[in-house]
Amino acid sequence: MRIMISADMEGATGVTWTDDVVPGSPPWDRFRRLFTGDVNAVLAGLFEAGASDVLVNEAHSSQRNLLLEDLDPRARMLTGRHKPLSMMQGVDSGVDGVVFLGYHAGAGFDGVLSHTYLENQITGVWLDDVPASEGRLNAAMAAEYGVPVLLVSGDDETCEDARDYAPDAELVQVKECVSRYAAICLPPARTAELLTTAAADAMAQAGRLERRVGPHRIEVEFDASHLAQATAVIPTVEQIGVRRVGFDAATMTEAMKAFKVVTAIAAGAVQGIYG
Repeated sequence: MRIMISADMEGATGVTWTDDVVPGSPPWDRFRRLFTGDVNAVLAGLFEAGASDVLVNEAHSSQRNLLLEDLDPRARMLTGRHKPLSMMQGVDSGVDGVVFLGYHAGAGFDGVLSHTYLENQITGVWLDDVPASEGRLNAAMAAEYGVPVLLVSGDDETCEDARDYAPDAELVQVKECVSRYAAICLPPARTAELLTTAAADAMAQAGRLERRVGPHRIEVEFDASHLAQATAVIPTVEQIGVRRVGFDAATMTEAMKAFKVVTAIAAGAVQGIYG
């Protein structure tokens, strides 16, 4: 059994604050160790339950946060940016399951550091008319390759979201959201135990599924009108509201590639403190 871990950081043990996840800040150096600890806890459970190979895809920000020197030596790690499938790079390599580790709630919803791709310019994303977090988007891509979502970890809002888009997945709540920047957190020793147990249990769901390939529509709402105007110059992207754009794609993979372009253009159109 070959498994992939898509590892984000906002939903990692103890993380509650911007500086906790911004590369180069003093708190980040501390929390990348807790982040690596979460990954190792999941790896322990996966290998214990029969995984033969696990690829860890670094999926947060610079995608250079995990400490390779501290990683379980049985795993392999994909690190660095500009991957064609971004957070889901590797899902097309014949894996039998994927873990969403350290995930978070989507833009416009309660949750610790909740957002969808851009930290604060996007106020909402919809996939086929359903509000979509990064987890929902990535689960749709996994389904396109016949890969089941085995486990999702993050705060309580993340787990509640996952109950809908990945109803068969194991869920691990490592913290309880109090506000966007505050949470009741479990210590690493406790979250490690929960993650390892859940990962081992989740291996029972591993195995290739029938691929679900088909067209999808994504709509994105921004916090300012000029971001919708800037992204509407992209071929296939249409401005459908003052702050909203939408586009259709033949597959989820194509939809997510287009979404990456939309977010890149929007990020480049932000001007100083006025956004």
